[in-house]
Amino acid sequence: MAAEYEIINNEQQMHFEIHEGDEIAFLEYRFYKKDIAFMHTLVPERMKGRGLASALAAYAFQYAREHKKPVMVYCPFVSAYVKRHPEVREQLDKEFHH
Repeated sequence: MAAEYEIINNEQQMHFEIHEGDEIAFLEYRFYKKDIAFMHTLVPERMKGRGLASALAAYAFQYAREHKKPVMVYCPFVSAYVKRHPEVREQLDKEFHH
């Protein structure tokens, strides 16, 4: 699913990004102790309605799984994504999410 878009991990900015012309959709992350925290998702107006935020969330969870990092969710979009994709719940940091 996430393969439809080329997603770049911009480690300097701590963003997973999709570039389209001069527009960038991104999911911002931070590392905290052993976890990765998903902070904020932003999709420019012109890029909305095509599932980019979901593609970024899917990529972010895949990244967390590959790097064996429990996930903390601060972003309301990612919270909604988790509700729609219960399979990623096991990746959430149990100490953080009750």
